[in-house]
This record gives sequence, C-alpha cells and structure tokens, in this order.
Amino acid sequence: MKVIQHSSHSGEVLQAAKYIRRTLRSGAPGVSQPRLAIILGSGLGDFADGLASQKKIAFASIPHFSSPSVIGHAGLLVFGKAAGTAVCCVRGRVHYYERQDMKAVTFPVRVLAALGLKRLVVTNAAGGITPNLKAGDLMLIRDHLGFFLPNPLLGDNLAGLGRFPDMSQCYSPNFRQLALRCGRKAKLPLKQGVYAGVSGPSYETPAEITMLKRLGANAVGMSTVPEVIVARHMGMECLGISCITNLAAGISKSDLSHEEVLRLSRRIDPDLTRLLNSLCHEIADGSKS
Repeated sequence: MKVIQHSSHSGEVLQAAKYIRRTLRSGAPGVSQPRLAIILGSGLGDFADGLASQKKIAFASIPHFSSPSVIGHAGLLVFGKAAGTAVCCVRGRVHYYERQDMKAVTFPVRVLAALGLKRLVVTNAAGGITPNLKAGDLMLIRDHLGFFLPNPLLGDNLAGLGRFPDMSQCYSPNFRQLALRCGRKAKLPLKQGVYAGVSGPSYETPAEITMLKRLGANAVGMSTVPEVIVARHMGMECLGISCITNLAAGISKSDLSHEEVLRLSRRIDPDLTRLLNSLCHEIADGSKS
C-alpha cells in the first residue's frame, strides 16, 4: 500500500484513521486489523448484525465523516469477525445526490485504505435492465459505466498516488472467481454483468434505460462507481455485488419507489449474507494454507 504524504485531504484521512484505531483499542481483541472491508447498500445489514465480537463506531463520531440522510443507511462502521475473518462493515453510505460532494462520498474508502485494508466488497441495490435479471437476483459486477457523475479524482491529486490510475480491471477477476466459487458452495446462483452508475435521486426514464441497455448495462443504481474508482486509486482489490431489487423504468409494470427497494433488499439480504459468510470462510482458509 502506497503511503499518502501530507496534504489537506490526506491529513483529514489520517486523522479519521487515527481516531478509529484509538477507538478500536477498547473493543474485542482480534478485530482491530480487519482483512476485508464491505460496504453494505440500501437496506442491507444482516451480515453486519451477525458479526462476532462487534465494535460499532458511528459515522457522526469520526472526524471528517459525513452521515447519510437516506432511510436504510445506518451510518455505522461495524468491526467484527465472520467465519474466522476480521472484517470492517460500512453500514450505509453517503450518496452524491445528498451532498453534491465526491469527497464526502468516497472519504470512507480513503480511510479504509489508510487503515491498511487491501480488499473491498461494494454492494448496492440496483434495478435490472436486461431480461436475464429479475428481482431477487445477485449480480457480480464485471465492469461499470459511469454516467452523470463527476469523477471523484477531479482536482488536486493526493501526493504519492498516480494521477491516471488504470481502470481496465476495476473489479478483480480473481476476486470474482472466488465469489463464484463461494456462490456454488452456498448454492446461490450468481449472475454477472455491467453496472451503470447514475447520480439520482430521481429514477431513470424509460428512454434512459433503453440507452443504457444499448450501451451494454445490465443493471443501474446510484452508487458504487465513485467508491470503486477511489479504491482502485488507493490500490485496493474490489468485488462488486448488485442486489437486484426491481426492474428498471419501462420494464417494471409498477411505479418505482425507495420503499419497494428497501422491501426487496430485506428479502435478498439473507442470500447476500450467506455469500459474504462463505467468502469470509474462504479468505480465512486461504490464510491458513
């Protein structure tokens, strides 16, 4: 992991990381140096709730962190263990449409990297675009399309990091193959596809969905892309998982609503939890070999 030299932004990242380390000293042993970070999207919290030796830190207590305002996003860091692997769960996220500030959106990822985490799983609730996806499916993200979103690397570059990071493998093929193997063991059929990230907060029009489909998108949502760009900038290996909570505009036969997204997220959450627990088990076994 490259060392970030001091700048205004990097100084804030290091302050936040220092606060988290200090807070973790009073928690259960063995969770202060997690091996895996997981961002849990809208309504997805079962996995974090099931962690052993939990230590929770509210976003609001961490220097320079912004708290989410959207229902279904708790705004907590939850440290603990799953299947023998120490993890850090980010329960909820700040979206670009809440702050119009990519620094706030991606700040937690910078801090995770500063804490020494090298692997990141990013989850989201998404609308299905292509016929092979239906509500309730889990889709591993193979690649993404970034639409209507400013690039989170605009502005001054952090000292010590490359100005033009390569994005040809945003989502690690090896990490994805590990997830597919875990899916088979957990008897969970996993789809794969391209995720389109848009700004929101309005849902897309049917014409926009038609455009995204023609451009190769399989699912669409309002997060993930900025976080993954910053994670790759920080040298982290990424896995993306979309929980398909609805069919997109023009495909769905009913009006889209956040309440419906949350309802379906809760239905999918047990499957996502099984997959993440299987993933943690594989990571723990790999460290023993």
